[in-house]
Formats: sequence, structure tokens, C-alpha cells
Amino acid sequence: MLDRFNRRSRSRLRAVAVVSAATLASSMLTGCAGETGAPTLNWYINPDNGGQAKLAEKCGSGSGGKYQIHTELLPNDATQQREQLIRRLAAKDSSIDLMSLDPPFVAEAANAGFLRPFSTAEASDFTAGVLKPAIDNASWDGKLFGAPFWANTQLLWYRKSVVQKAGVDPASSDFTWDKMIDAAVQTNTTVGEQGNRYEGYMVWINALVESAGGHILTDAQKGADAVPAINSDAGRKAADIVSKLAQSPAASASLSTDTEEQSRALFNGDKGGFLLNWPYVWEANNGDAASGAIPKNVPADMGWAKYPAVAPGQESKPPFGGIALAIGAYGPNKNTLAVDAARCITSADNMKQYMLDSGNPAARGSVYDDPDVIKKFPMAALIRDSINAAAPRPVTPYYADVSTSVVTTWHAPTTVTEATPKETADFIPEVLHDKVLL
Repeated sequence: MLDRFNRRSRSRLRAVAVVSAATLASSMLTGCAGETGAPTLNWYINPDNGGQAKLAEKCGSGSGGKYQIHTELLPNDATQQREQLIRRLAAKDSSIDLMSLDPPFVAEAANAGFLRPFSTAEASDFTAGVLKPAIDNASWDGKLFGAPFWANTQLLWYRKSVVQKAGVDPASSDFTWDKMIDAAVQTNTTVGEQGNRYEGYMVWINALVESAGGHILTDAQKGADAVPAINSDAGRKAADIVSKLAQSPAASASLSTDTEEQSRALFNGDKGGFLLNWPYVWEANNGDAASGAIPKNVPADMGWAKYPAVAPGQESKPPFGGIALAIGAYGPNKNTLAVDAARCITSADNMKQYMLDSGNPAARGSVYDDPDVIKKFPMAALIRDSINAAAPRPVTPYYADVSTSVVTTWHAPTTVTEATPKETADFIPEVLHDKVLL
């Protein structure tokens, strides 16, 4: 079964390799000498505020002339990032030395043979002191395929003035989604979430299902024959929460098209009350307040707590995200310089620097005890605890199809009912067995 699945997976992924020879030729810079004569490594990065480019320059300069690192910017959307990388890798593009890879897509690329696995000795360097969920989500079939670079999770952000008015304590163990939505309605404020038809919506749905004690998918090792598990009490509880928020006055008027930034803008507005979002919002809001883009009192009114529970006394399982640094399987420097560069980029010192520069949390736990990090991120301990408690999205080589199946059947949020989980459970196998095209 697994051999058949592996063959099918590779064939399916290579079928999307419609990349022109001209496009590949223009991008094949790997191994070419830079201005200093050192080989140039290409690092495909997700958009940030320049933090990865700074690390590329720092590690290249500190390599003693062994290499330089050139960064290539991927699209903003995680799904589009995956599509661009998979197309190039399926065409055996040797220009991809390093890539910043979203954790859900590691299994897909690794299973297809597109990534260079780290040896046991190398893996020990890349996992020492790293938070366990970051290691688990960078691995496939017992091997490490991505060096954990930064780990991520969502927090509950709230306006202190709003929770005081509502008389609720978001840090309490019995603070649930129901209580949060009710508090927002009571105070005529909003709950910011990501309900667009994209990966951010899958993050929300999966976190609710996992927090309710369930899973979207089980038996991922069976590939296309994995078992949908979302048609469960946990799935129905998740649907109930999505529906309750979407149908309430606490929802954004544009919930069905809201992404991270739209939900942050809602929170920063006159009716902002609660927000489920990544830790970058702290850095972003402080920067916006300093520039005058939002009122200066917004950051001072911000509080934070762990992701809300779905039921009193039931520990929530926050979303897990971040970036793993993977090495392409076809580059000429994959066994030497690319590994050295990955070690430099993912060192504890550079993770700290990246967290301070970008606001994206580090994968190594020691960074959260650093005084500079604590000063800039007073919620550092909560971020680390939340990452440790986080649940991954389904780890499967067919993740892109599973995610799209879920988001398709759950969109728009206002249409979600108790029947939606069953519709999803029926739809996923149809997609995985190519009986339905997405």
C-alpha cells in the first residue's frame, strides 16, 4: 500500500511541473560565483520585514568566503508558496538550495523525494533545544527534512477595557469560545478571526476540532486511503462555534474574506474586542502606534491569553505554524554548503535576532528566556507554552487536498451547520481518489 502511495504521490506532483526551460534557466544561480567569487546559494523565503534577508547577508559574510546567500521572495499566500516550490521541485530545479517551508507541506515534498533528509548526526544539531512540535512538524517517515527555524502559534488578544466591562477573565481555565463571543456581543465589540477561503481558515477549523478532542484526519500513513475523522462530536462542536460567531453581531461584516491583516484591523478599530492571531500582531501594533497608523493607546489596552477552550476545563490546543528550513534534493551544494548555511541561519543567536527583528517566535526554547526577548515580548513565556501545547494540522503528503477539501465545505462561515462535518468527511475521500476535482 505505501509503495503504491509513494509512486502515486510522486507521479501526481510531477504532473504539475509546467515550468518552462527559460524560467528555470533564468533562476539557476546555484553554484555560480558571486561578486566575491564565493558560490551563491539560493534561499526561497516567505515574505517578512527583511529579517531573513538580513540573516542571509550575515551568514554569507560570516562563512569565511565559503558561500554567499541570495534570497528569492515567494508569494504572500502560503498555498501559493507551496505551489511555486512544488512546481520547481517537481521539475528538478537545482537552483533551490534552501527554502522556507510551511510545516504542513513538509510531508508532501519529503514523500515525493523533493527534499534532502538530514542525517542522524545533522539532525541532532538542528533539534537540540528545539520545541517538540517544531521537530514533529519538520519530520516525515522518521526522518528530519526541515531544520526548525521559527515556530508559531496563535494567542487570544483582547482589549483590557472590554474584558473589564464584560466582567470576564480570558486567562481563566473556563474561558471558552462561547463566553468570548457572548462577551463581545454584550459589549458591542467584535471577535477577529480568519474566515477567508484559504489556509488561515483551515488553521481555525483544525484548532477547534483538536481543542474539542478530535482530529480532521487519521491514519495519514495510508495516503489516499487516510480516514476522515471530522464527522464526530468534536467536528460538530467546531462547526457550532464557527456558526455561532459567523451569525452573531460580534463577527466581522467581511468574515468570509478576512485574513490575518483584516482581522487585526478589525481588532484595532473602534469596536475591537478580541482577536485570534499570531504573535506578530504585537510587533505590528506597536509599530503602527508609533507611526500614527493606529491610536497610540491600542497597544497599552492589549492583553493576551492562551487560545480559548471549546468547553470548560478542557485544555485548548492552539494552532501550530512557523517555518522549517529545508534543502532542495537537486542542488549541487545540498550535502555541503547548504547544510552549513542552514546551521548558521537556525542557530539560537540567529533565531533570537530574527524574533527581535520580525516578531516571529523562535523554535529553540532557550530564546524565550533571553532578557532582550522578554523585554520586547512580555508574553514570551505564554508563546512558548502555547507552542508546546499546539496541535498540528494533519500531517500527510496529501495535505493540500485535505486542506482545500475542508475549506471548500466550510466556506462561507455563515453556511456552516451541524451537517458540515459529515459533508467534509464524505468529500475528502472523493478528492483524494480523484473522483472530484477541486
